[in-house]
Parts: sequence; structure tokens; C-alpha cells
Amino acid sequence: MASWRRGPALRLWAAVFLLDLAFCKGQVEDLDDSFKENRKDDIWLVDFYAPWCGHCKKLEPIWNEVGLEMKSIGSPVKVGKMDATSYSSIASEFGVRGYPTIKLLKGDLAYNYRGPRTKDDIIEFAHRVSGALIRPLPSQQMFEHMQKRHRVFFVYIGGESPLKEKYIDAASELIVYTYFFSASEEVVPAYVTLKEMPAVLVFKDETYFVYDEYEDGDLSSWITRERFQNYLTMDGFLLYELGDTGKLVAIAVIDEKNTSVEHTRLKSIIQEVARDYRDQFHRDFQFGHMDGNDYINTLLMDELKVPTVVVLNTSNQQYFLLDRQIKNAEDMVQFINNILDGTVYAQGGDSILQRLKRIVFDAKSTVVSIFRSSPLMGCFLFGLPLGVISIMCYGICTADADGGYIEERYEVSKSEPDDSPESEESQEPPQPRGGASPLPAPQEPKDVLEKKKD
Repeated sequence: MASWRRGPALRLWAAVFLLDLAFCKGQVEDLDDSFKENRKDDIWLVDFYAPWCGHCKKLEPIWNEVGLEMKSIGSPVKVGKMDATSYSSIASEFGVRGYPTIKLLKGDLAYNYRGPRTKDDIIEFAHRVSGALIRPLPSQQMFEHMQKRHRVFFVYIGGESPLKEKYIDAASELIVYTYFFSASEEVVPAYVTLKEMPAVLVFKDETYFVYDEYEDGDLSSWITRERFQNYLTMDGFLLYELGDTGKLVAIAVIDEKNTSVEHTRLKSIIQEVARDYRDQFHRDFQFGHMDGNDYINTLLMDELKVPTVVVLNTSNQQYFLLDRQIKNAEDMVQFINNILDGTVYAQGGDSILQRLKRIVFDAKSTVVSIFRSSPLMGCFLFGLPLGVISIMCYGICTADADGGYIEERYEVSKSEPDDSPESEESQEPPQPRGGASPLPAPQEPKDVLEKKKD
């Protein structure tokens, strides 16, 4: 009886779900050849995909949610998707090299999305890039609102200057990563102290840092280094992005499900160093923690014990392992200082030997992962070629063995004396010793003698 009552409810739920799914898909336009000519009047957020791509299929429901969200909030950005395999010429024109590729197309400009493939992150990217390159902050209230909304943002303070031109150039390149604003000196909070004007500041971690051309070098490089918070929850994608900063990354590798004292203590020590020694280390170090050691193991090509602390140089794949027991923040600070002064040995790197080692490691890891995920598939992929090669080798060896036997038998038959009468008659008699007696005339063949008799 209960199952009979649940039947209509389940059917109704399924119908609602399918209706919602169809409605979400309706907010994402399927693009074709005409898109090339019609796109310039609008701002487009496009997913270039391939039908056979597993990552593309995983992104599809998220992309439908993005289309629905952008439509519901009245965003001027249109959301579409294009089969890059069917319209390869258009995809190539936009610089599509892999799948899925997300781009925001704004006039003649195309911005690549390189963040996490979540609905909120993609929508945030669309809002940031589709708006003004540099947004004005006209009041203190607006400034405070931006501080609450954005964890990291950059501000130019001052009038027209060569520094502002550099700021605009940097913003046009790095708008895909962070926000850029401009403000007057009166709008800036009272706790901000500026030694000179104009100036570029980054606000993050409840404080600010001022760009110094002599100490920080190129403005774009400084913005790239400072566009992350000082302490982060790390993953593989974020470590890849941190490679552009040139900073060393100090990571507490822990198991977040493990609530033991050792796991929580190492994480707390890294957080304390990132907070209390920010001014001392923020130019050279990035801090954070990572759940589990799987990704770190692939970088180090070794099994890393958990919990522990590792310092990575993501620009050249070097790493530093602890040479002491970390009991408190002072021990961690001493370890960092020893890395900076070169007294801690760097392991790994990107030398030729390390690259060869990584090729072998990656091949081994691939084979192991295939056999773990699907043993039958692994046996088929590797057993079939090995079986064919084995049969070929067996056939070659067998052919060589038979040929050698025939040749050997032929040689033996040549070396053995022939006992037939014909062979005896064809042999020359032995020459007598001494004297110069003439040699007997050679004996004619038997068949010639028989003809003469006839």
C-alpha cells in the first residue's frame, strides 16, 4: 500500500526534475557557424567542449546551472557552448587547445578561465571580466563594501601618471585572476599610511601592502605574487597556479578527518607563522595546508609520511623536508630561515635525471592505476601486446633453429667421404715418391668411356 502511494510522488518528482533540467539547458545556447559573425554585439561566456571528453560531461550540469543563474540575475553575459570538434576552425581561431575550455568573449578580446570548475567561481569570473577593467571606488562606504566582498583586491591611488599606465596594462592581463580598483586618497581608510603618491596597494588578510618599485620590481610580477591570500587550503590546481608567483610554499600535509593532536598542531603552527611573521616572509613564502598526501607523493615521487611539513618550490619542482622536529612556531621559523640561507638541502628539481625519473614514475603510476581501477582492462591492454610479441619472438627463434639444423646437416653431408663407385673413380691416385715420373693422364668419366666402346 505504501509503495502504491509513493509511486505517483516519485513520478511527479521525476517529472519536475526533468522539467528543471530542460529549463536549465534552455538557458545555454548551442552555438554554430553563425556565432562568429553575431557575437560581437554581446558578451559571451562559452564552453568549448568535445562530446567524448569525460571532463566536459562532468562540467555539463554545472554549466547548465551557470546559464540559469546568469539569466535569473539579469546578467548581460550570455552563456553558450560549442562542440569544438564539429566547429574546429572557430575553436582554433579562439585558441582552443584542450577540452573543456572556458572563455569570456568581449568585443575583440578573449579571456581564458583558469579557476576551479564550480558554479560560483565561474560566475564570479564572468562578473569580474565582463565589467570595467578598473572600477572606481567613489566613497568610503563603497570601499568598505569591497573589503567585505573580496578577499584580495588591488587599488590605484592618485591621478594620471606613468604608474597608472603600468597599472592599466597589468589589469588588462590579470583581470582573469583578481579585481582592480581606483580611488582618491580621501576614500582610503584612515589606517592606511602612504609615503608617496601615486601608489598601488593590495588589500588582503585584514591588512595591506604597498607596491615598491625598487624592492618589488615589475608591477605585473608583483601583482602576480600578491594575488593570493597568505594562508590557503591547497590542492593540485592551486599549487599549479602558485608556480607563477615564484614563492616557496610551506604546506602542512595532514589528514583532516584525523582529529589527533599532531595533525591539528602542525596546521596551527603553519597558520601562526603565516599570521605573525607575515611582514618577514610574505615576499618569499606562501603558507597553507593540504588534506592527504596523494598529490604531494606524485610531486615528490616518494611516499610522504602524514602528518608532516614540506616546503615546495613549484617553479622548479624542488622541495625541502624537515630536518628537525617542529614543536612550535619558533622551530618552523628557524627551518624557514635555514632554507633561505641555504643550509637545508634542496631535493628534487627539474634536471635531466629527474625528468627521466619522473617519466618512469608516471608510467609506473599509470600502469598501477589502470590495474587498480580495472584489472580486466589492464590485462587486455598490456597482456594482448605482450602475447603478440611473445608469439612473434617464438616464431623467429623457431625459424632460426630449423635453418641452423638444415645448414649443419648439409655441412656434415659434404664433409663425410662418399663411398659410391663413381666417387672412387674420380679420385686421383697418390703420386709416387721420388723421381720425376710423369703423372698419369687423368681418368675420363665413366659415361665417356662407355660411349667410346660403343
